[in-house]
Amino acid sequence: MIKKGESWGSDASRPPDVDIEGGDPILARSVVSDGAKPLIRYRPSPGADLARAVGLSGSSSGTTELTVDALDVLDADGAVTSAVNAAVVGVAPDRMSRWTRRIPFEVLVDGRSVWTGNATGVVVANGQFLRGLDIVPRGHPGDGRIEVQVYAPTPGERAEMRRRLATGTHVPHPRILERSGRLVEVVVAAAAPVEVDGIARPPTRRLRIAVVPGALRILV
Repeated sequence: MIKKGESWGSDASRPPDVDIEGGDPILARSVVSDGAKPLIRYRPSPGADLARAVGLSGSSSGTTELTVDALDVLDADGAVTSAVNAAVVGVAPDRMSRWTRRIPFEVLVDGRSVWTGNATGVVVANGQFLRGLDIVPRGHPGDGRIEVQVYAPTPGERAEMRRRLATGTHVPHPRILERSGRLVEVVVAAAAPVEVDGIARPPTRRLRIAVVPGALRILV
């Protein structure tokens, strides 16, 4: 886990243990919460958001080793999914329209309620990007924390907000709550859509997301 003021990464001490190629969900399969963590040479597919956050491309020299966090995502049925980039409950900000309904949410960060009220959706992020857009400018996948955004813009504000997503200038905003922590719980009045690392999951009324510090070792 990187702390404020510390450099991130070190010279690679040895060759990689495993080669992985693909997007965020493929990388998430390699998450290790305990025990020895393999050193991964990762060749991201186009659109891999975690790779973008760490500055990795297919032509990376692979001489620097980064320790990267991950997410444990627990749904209302007790099923756990590993993720490396982000989970969204409700409607993602890049898919919000003027007609998207706001629904009742409660959001808790590290056990403390930070939001109770109507919103269009909640983003819980380890990384910075979502579908290539700079949704979470403060996201850092090596700081041992996860970023939380609760979206409640008015219908008239949404088009301008979407235009600003690519550059991260949609925040700060009076109707986008931003918080940071290690454990996030999202509770919805009725089952809402869910996506984890860009993959749709069954709708749920409750999602619990915990950071897994240092879950991956990646060459960049």
